[in-house]
Amino acid sequence: MQPLESNDSRHFHRILYTATATLSCEEKTWNCEITDLSLKGCLLGFEFPWEEDPEKLYTLSLHLSEQAQIKMELAPMHVVGNKVGFKCAHIDIDSISELRRLVELNLGSSALLERDLLALTS
Repeated sequence: MQPLESNDSRHFHRILYTATATLSCEEKTWNCEITDLSLKGCLLGFEFPWEEDPEKLYTLSLHLSEQAQIKMELAPMHVVGNKVGFKCAHIDIDSISELRRLVELNLGSSALLERDLLALTS
């Protein structure tokens, strides 16, 4: 895992989106708070310092409504205390549609979203 760098060279727009969610891996489940979200990953906060296996994939579940949810498989990329940056390793078509809608609404610009989608496919 990499340390956080002060040089912000992200290819994806991150939206500040505070919500509670659950993260799971095998038999374990943790409550977490989403700090920010993008098409390529997220920053999650926990009530405790993160000391889990950095080589495993974790599943994030974010319920937007009774009908809509976002599920994605994540790989931890960096840890600072109880904040963990995750990279999206896999997301299904329904979840990416919901995430795309959420990002577009929060960016307020379909042009910025299209740029992010283009970067995602490159």
